[in-house]
Amino acid sequence: MRLPTSARLSETTAERLRIAALLAPAVALIVLLFLGGLVSGLLRSLNYFPLIGLDTPNFDAYTAILSDREFLLSFWLTLYISLVSTILSTVLAVAAALLLRAALKGRRVVNVFFSLNLTIPHLVGAVGILYLISQSGLLARAAANLGMIDRPAEFPALVADPLAIGIILTYVWKEVPFIGVIALAILLSVGEDYESVAKSLGAKRWQAFRHVTLPLLAPGVASASFIVFAFTFGAFEIPWLLGRTYPSALPVLAFESYSDVDLGSRPKAMAMAMVIALLSALAIVGYTRLSRRFIRS
Repeated sequence: MRLPTSARLSETTAERLRIAALLAPAVALIVLLFLGGLVSGLLRSLNYFPLIGLDTPNFDAYTAILSDREFLLSFWLTLYISLVSTILSTVLAVAAALLLRAALKGRRVVNVFFSLNLTIPHLVGAVGILYLISQSGLLARAAANLGMIDRPAEFPALVADPLAIGIILTYVWKEVPFIGVIALAILLSVGEDYESVAKSLGAKRWQAFRHVTLPLLAPGVASASFIVFAFTFGAFEIPWLLGRTYPSALPVLAFESYSDVDLGSRPKAMAMAMVIALLSALAIVGYTRLSRRFIRS
């Protein structure tokens, strides 16, 4: 026996209210901690900081950082690190996923080792990279012992270097499995039927990948790449440990400005933080749109 429409609506409303009540504590905590901190940072970036006598909101802090050469260098350095890390991670992850799908024997063991470092914190990975490729690290001492260089100090500078190679290597090592697991899940879910049909119609392997496999992978991989970009743009610990002191990555510069003994530098630090939050928010918006498009398709 079917319930009347009004009864079904009341049950639906009650279910929604129950779900809202269950989610309310977590949502309230997020709003209090995240949005509260974000609003507080925004007000301080607008020079509203009554504790130190700033009670007239203005955009002086944004004007100051946008005309500051150190900020601009840090911004472009951070953007370069994020873009290169994301692109390399995406390309290597897709290639690894294709290889793992083709592997018939030992796939489960390989998958475990492939995704093993997902549980390793970024800071631990950065320390490992530091001990491995620095001029006093394992590779430098091995090269010196093998006679390839006279002393470890002659090893190429891969940490605190202008190209941020150490930072990028750490991000790539950490993010390739993250994107690769998503790409592999998509490949295993769609199977190889579409590619087989394309090849049966005369498409070569590269053509089948470009016109069939890549469009199937694109939404999910692009969404993961947006997440990686947002994370690498706002991450602090790896650039702080492996990066240069000048120009430093934008999160490091913002932290140093905020830690300055001069409280008058706090608005500029908050303005830098708002720039990081804005770029991260734009990446999240892109991720959300791609996710919705992927779900609909």
